[in-house]
Amino acid sequence: MSEGTREHPRLILSNFITPEECKELEFIHKSCSTVGYRPNVFSTTLSHLIATNSPHLLIPFVSIRERLKEKMEETFGCEFELFIEFTGLISWCRGACIGWHSDDNRQYLKQRHFSAVCYLNSYGKDFKGGLFRFQCGEPATIAPSAGDVIMYTADDRNIHSVDEVTDGERLTLAMWFTRDSSHNEDSNLISRLSQCSSHEFPLPSPASANMYWFCPHQNANLNTGFDICLARLHLLGFDLHSLQEEDRSLEASEQLMGPIQLAKGGELLARKFTNVLHALQVVQFCNWKASELKTSKVEYDDVEEVKAMSQPQLETINALNAVFLLDKGLVTTIFGCLCSNGEEKDSLNLTDVSSAITSWEEYTCKLLKELVSSLPQWITYQTIHKVESG
Repeated sequence: MSEGTREHPRLILSNFITPEECKELEFIHKSCSTVGYRPNVFSTTLSHLIATNSPHLLIPFVSIRERLKEKMEETFGCEFELFIEFTGLISWCRGACIGWHSDDNRQYLKQRHFSAVCYLNSYGKDFKGGLFRFQCGEPATIAPSAGDVIMYTADDRNIHSVDEVTDGERLTLAMWFTRDSSHNEDSNLISRLSQCSSHEFPLPSPASANMYWFCPHQNANLNTGFDICLARLHLLGFDLHSLQEEDRSLEASEQLMGPIQLAKGGELLARKFTNVLHALQVVQFCNWKASELKTSKVEYDDVEEVKAMSQPQLETINALNAVFLLDKGLVTTIFGCLCSNGEEKDSLNLTDVSSAITSWEEYTCKLLKELVSSLPQWITYQTIHKVESG
């Protein structure tokens, strides 16, 4: 643990978030993120999870948010005074950076009193560059490991910057805290959750296509760039086969909103997914849980699950890639990491994904059950908190 001074109040904690919590939040971000608020930055907000029919994915945040709020109040001597103003997963990819600033440096941000940056992966291993630097006081530079947290006041006592990321993806959980109850994030989220059909099995539903379209320098030119959902699948070696290719009335983007299949290495998974987010969520879950799934593999007849691809199916896949992956080299530049040496691309196959579907469904049902049982208390107390079962 490292502490600042009265002039520069801050606290750096090592291993505050567990490795498993880091990996679970990474899974959520890589399944659900959209193009972010700055060039080469991608974000996943809690309100976005609700809007895309994945409200159950709020559950992994609950305990972490509580622990961070309690530690923030303890550290800065404001017990029972703070409200969470914002919670979001934010990744900074190659080229992303920000200069000297305080977190309340705009009039519309003046309600932010305290900040927390929680690192979900490690400097040097998962990304290069992207160092967090304070302008004054000690410690001045943070070279984090997964699980580390920086807490500091959001005012000009803690002006800071982030160096340009030169490789990989720097993944953080960012949170801001306020003393102003009118900016309580929980109230807004609970209102949205109370309107959900929370008892139904939640299949993710994509937002508008432009929220997933990445262009260099956020240029609106659609002749360059890529869809980040397809890009995430591409990095793991997967392609998509649309089952709506014969419907000429559909816009290209609508093909990702309907039934699709996964393909890899000249083979096709017979299983149909509801849309691109459904397929992406299952694949990222499989990537997260790969080692566990391999040791407890479900017995099934994979001959019927995976089949050789036909020439028309291959042409459909190539046509989809021609629209949504205009520059595969750019995908590697933005999301790839030189230290991985392309290992991720060969780590999963279609059989692995097929065997992971049941586990993903069980995981989803478990979170949904916890959400449904917690929501009445959240509504009553207007706070998102851990509700003990039974």
